[in-house]
Amino acid sequence: MKRILLSGVALLVIPAAASANCPAISVADMMGVAPGAFPQQYDLAEFEAAAGCKMEFSANPDSAMLNSKIAGNGDLPPLAERIPAEPLVVVPYDSVGTYGGTLDVLSNATEAGTSDFLSVRHVSLVRYSDDLQTIVPNIAKSWEWNDDFTQLTIKLRKGHKWSDGAPFTSADIVFYHDNIMHDTNIFETPKDYITVAGEAMTVEAPDDTTVIFNLPAPKPGLIAHFATHYSQPFLPKHFLGQFHPAINADADSYAQSLGFENGYDAIKAYYGNSDWTDTPTPMLSKPDLVAGLPKHTYPTLESHIYVTDTTDGRHLVANPYFHQVDVTGQQLPYISEQDEVYINDNEVRLLKIVNGEVDYKSQSLQLASAPILLENQEKGGYVVDLRPEITMGAFGFNVTHEDEAKRAVFGDLRFREAMSIAINREELNEVGFFGQGVPQQYIGFSPKPDGVNGDWMTYMTEFDPAGANARLDDLGMKDTDGDGIRELPNGDKLVLNLNFSTQGIAGQTVELVAQFWRDVGIDSVVKEVTPDEYRSAQSANKLDVSMWRKGQPLAIVLGNNELWVPPFENYFGNRNGMLWAEWVESGGSAGVEPPEYVKALMADINSLQSADQSSPEFAALTESMVKNMTENLLFIGTVNAPAPMIHRTALKNFHQFQTHSYEYYRTYPYRATQWYLDE
Repeated sequence: MKRILLSGVALLVIPAAASANCPAISVADMMGVAPGAFPQQYDLAEFEAAAGCKMEFSANPDSAMLNSKIAGNGDLPPLAERIPAEPLVVVPYDSVGTYGGTLDVLSNATEAGTSDFLSVRHVSLVRYSDDLQTIVPNIAKSWEWNDDFTQLTIKLRKGHKWSDGAPFTSADIVFYHDNIMHDTNIFETPKDYITVAGEAMTVEAPDDTTVIFNLPAPKPGLIAHFATHYSQPFLPKHFLGQFHPAINADADSYAQSLGFENGYDAIKAYYGNSDWTDTPTPMLSKPDLVAGLPKHTYPTLESHIYVTDTTDGRHLVANPYFHQVDVTGQQLPYISEQDEVYINDNEVRLLKIVNGEVDYKSQSLQLASAPILLENQEKGGYVVDLRPEITMGAFGFNVTHEDEAKRAVFGDLRFREAMSIAINREELNEVGFFGQGVPQQYIGFSPKPDGVNGDWMTYMTEFDPAGANARLDDLGMKDTDGDGIRELPNGDKLVLNLNFSTQGIAGQTVELVAQFWRDVGIDSVVKEVTPDEYRSAQSANKLDVSMWRKGQPLAIVLGNNELWVPPFENYFGNRNGMLWAEWVESGGSAGVEPPEYVKALMADINSLQSADQSSPEFAALTESMVKNMTENLLFIGTVNAPAPMIHRTALKNFHQFQTHSYEYYRTYPYRATQWYLDE
């Protein structure tokens, strides 16, 4: 959209792709239209009233062709029958866009480094706006809490449909909750975020567009969980329910007719036993079944849906039933297709970016790569943004190691203190982060909550090799053969296996920390592995030291307790105390009983999530949790520093991110459905 002067009169010129029925406003130029109840978006009736117009709808002219690539989809009905009665109206950042093109992106491997790309198409009931302060509707039309935050009522959009055209209703949320998340055949233990203080919530569906979450105790942070977490609290009952014995009495026989062992086997093939929403589909896990399957992947509400899925990458096309439109009535997304390539080699990924082959990349880019990225911006036709990080690289010594001698040492606080103060964080910052970072301790929250004592941020971060040596001497870790390397107290040789993935932590950080530890007599071997190798070893309790980025804002902690309960994060993050986790999950019948300070952390997070945030109790709990986590050094912090992200200049309506972070779910607050390609 642009303005031109003709005989002194300003005329508004609207791009040919846009309908002229409603004004082509943008965040950059609202053209006098008043903002809605939520920033940068409106409900349809709200926008028509504000803009004084009646919206006419139009679709991507390639919708039918794109739909034909989605296995199991029928012919497309008219657009008016594909979008909700009140679609979500999205205000583009700079201008109304044009349709077409393919978004080219990189990930590391299947389920490794893919959240960057997943967040581009992600939807949930709500999301954070780009101020990272305001929660706004998305799939949900509205929500309302009762007075004590024990009941959350969600209103959905009438006429909303799945990507195959089937109605999306409140029954799909109940199905997710009751028949997937609370079915022990799929999840042996309920996820913390569908419980409150360990107790189950219940979900009701009084009508097709109303969902009521009944909580056993207050949990106001539940809505922030919906805004930030990768899980989506809905699944297509009409499709996955065919395979569930509680929904379909013939589920097993139907699944067997398709080549699955039983109904649950089919659900796990399509959905997995994880709510990570890009679990490989049967196209990858059972390629021999594809021809006979009713669908190659289960229907979605996201902006794009898989049409191929291999070990090399995957390809997606626009969801023809997507629930968003722009201010001129064009159905979103603008970009027709998405292509994701898997490359685990960091140098090859950088080369592709430099060559202009990547439209957007954030995840796995480290500050160490910034110079080469900046040097080649013009050549590659992209822009580099250095953005603040919420998390930082942290190291966790395996306190429940399967080797009893290592477990005894790693579990001794003196050892963990020694390893923390042996790190020269100032040097690490200068060499590894170009002096752009801030040395910090890991305190469990990031950033530090208001009111928490700031001294915890520097606890045991002073470089003190003499203090480290004294603690190691006190532990009985001596250099008995004069090679400069300490042995375990029982005389066994100790060499730390420092396996890392560049997706989680910079290799230079690991190398420098390894050298600092060797300077006080603790030897190690540094080895780069794939994210999958790292995560598998970590979950199997095989690592000596965990190392990955770590930290969460208070707003997210209030809806998700995983950083405070063994193993202190999910499968994709920095975990520790795997045998403590086994004890917790088994109710004490297996694993290793955690110490009292860990039990205190578990009790405090449950209390914190239900406490009044303005109360003295809340402040005391927050301080207690930080003190407990920090003093015990389960995770040793390093340096908090910015990290680069890139986008090609041809990618329009791209808005600068507040943070380079996974915690607010990467791209999700920045509305990638209104990105378009200008080339």
